[in-house]
Amino acid sequence: MSNPFGTVPPEAILAGEATDAYFERTRATLEHADKNPHVVAEVTADQFPTGSFDVFTGVKDVATLFEGRNVDVDALPDGQLFDGGPVLRIEGPYLEFAELETSLLGFLSQPSGFATAALEARLAAPDSLVLSFGARHVHPSIASTVERAALLAGLDGFSHVAAGEILDREAGGTMPHALMFCFGEGNQAEAWTAFDEAVGEDVPRIALVDTFWDEKSESLLAAETLGEDLDGVRIDTTSSRRGDFRHIIREVRWELDARGREDVDIFCSGGLSPDSIRPLRDVADGFGVGSHITGADSVDFSLDIVEIEGEPISKRGKLSGVKDVYRTPEGGHHVALADGDEPDEGDSLLEPLVRDGEVVREFDLDDASERCLEDAEAVDFGRDPS
Repeated sequence: MSNPFGTVPPEAILAGEATDAYFERTRATLEHADKNPHVVAEVTADQFPTGSFDVFTGVKDVATLFEGRNVDVDALPDGQLFDGGPVLRIEGPYLEFAELETSLLGFLSQPSGFATAALEARLAAPDSLVLSFGARHVHPSIASTVERAALLAGLDGFSHVAAGEILDREAGGTMPHALMFCFGEGNQAEAWTAFDEAVGEDVPRIALVDTFWDEKSESLLAAETLGEDLDGVRIDTTSSRRGDFRHIIREVRWELDARGREDVDIFCSGGLSPDSIRPLRDVADGFGVGSHITGADSVDFSLDIVEIEGEPISKRGKLSGVKDVYRTPEGGHHVALADGDEPDEGDSLLEPLVRDGEVVREFDLDDASERCLEDAEAVDFGRDPS
């Protein structure tokens, strides 16, 4: 079976077949009429700056999509934050890229939403370990997209093994409740001991401590069982039984400290969001974040022709003419006509991506992550409301 899960294959995406049907009708109509105008098209979410920033990513896949096409493409750098104006610009004969619009927007919209949500989680606990646990909430074929977005936003790691192979990063994780169930209630110590004996020395000994008994009781049992080998405990208490989660964590911390185990870290997971992380970051050492990232709204990008045969044009509600965007020293996002006056101070953000079908940019995830975090500080993204 060549396509057992019914996913759209890469060959169809590159060929422009992963498209909306009306683009095929558009091609047929324009070829029938012998029309193929030279256009400039821009991808935007908002026409003017809004003050509400998102993270831009997915551009590496866009470069692959346009490679070999007779077009020039400019785009924001991977990891840049934006709040209006074009994030990407295409220039060339329209029929060179007409059918690519659907895939192009998909490559940008969902990953940018993931990365923006991951950045919210990162900045909710900037000094804590924050891991991405959300791959189970998306189709397996895009798990690496989720995990790359999380790393770009500064998260410290992720759990998905196949994504790790694609990204050349090591997936992390210790034990699920299923492991504890297989040993049964009353045999938690046996489960932790077996885990300790089975996994490699490089795997941290983090005991899951909310399965059968009170979190405090299981934490103390884990500390007694594994002794100095115990690196930490993970509390994944379901929200319906959680009550005052901060108090639970403080109680566990107190009882561990009372027995001289200040070295045991406390890691929290289970439906966490930036709002639920902030009150815990001074009592917990790390967090696993899943649905907040994978459940994020996609950034609502659209592609619009803004110039045709050298003349500005637009639909109602959109801005005609080729534009540039700038980051001002104050952290603002400035939009201007490309042939207009540049701001007195500010850095142009659109950079060459493809020239005559050749990709002219290199992509480094660490550089993109550094850019994302620096730009988040520059624009005051995710300021703690407290």
